[in-house]
Amino acid sequence: MKQILEFLPIVLFFGAYQMDGETLTVGAWSHTFDGIFSATAVLMIATIAVWLIMLAITRRNDKRLMWMMVAVVVFGTATLVLRDQRFIQWKPTVFNWVMAVLFFGSQFVGKKTVLERLLSQQLVLSEVIWKRLNALWVTNFVTVGALNLYVAYQYEEAFWVSYKLYSSIGFILLMMLLTVMIVAPHLRSEDQDIDPTRDSS
Repeated sequence: MKQILEFLPIVLFFGAYQMDGETLTVGAWSHTFDGIFSATAVLMIATIAVWLIMLAITRRNDKRLMWMMVAVVVFGTATLVLRDQRFIQWKPTVFNWVMAVLFFGSQFVGKKTVLERLLSQQLVLSEVIWKRLNALWVTNFVTVGALNLYVAYQYEEAFWVSYKLYSSIGFILLMMLLTVMIVAPHLRSEDQDIDPTRDSS
């Protein structure tokens, strides 16, 4: 459910962008969509809503969602006030590169990487595997941030909006697959080590 909710703002952003020039009327209120700016406003509202919904459901503050919400609000506000889409286009890059710095730095500050702190209660892995996973996610954050800028500056705005949606889905699926490929062999090894059905005689 969390993953579905996280994708909702991006889907709504894409949908609002496609409604450019159309007018939405609800009672006495009406709004004519104006491309990236209306889409940015929708993204801001949806991101705040998702954070609040997750807060209400889980009764705890998901810091990653919170900081994503803050980034969307800050860059979105700059986009709307200055009428410059480059701010919202830079948001994914800034967010991903900040995450890359945090994940990379966690290998040298403290005893556990960010991933180990988040998942150590669900997974029992060696320090080497945790660092391997951490390196994978650092690479992902750096790559996603760089590709976002490349697409934003080399292609038309409409292409970037589509890329934002489909790349978000594609990269998360790829990272889930790669993470499972790294973790699965070691989980089997752990299961075999503690298997209570094995003959101990």
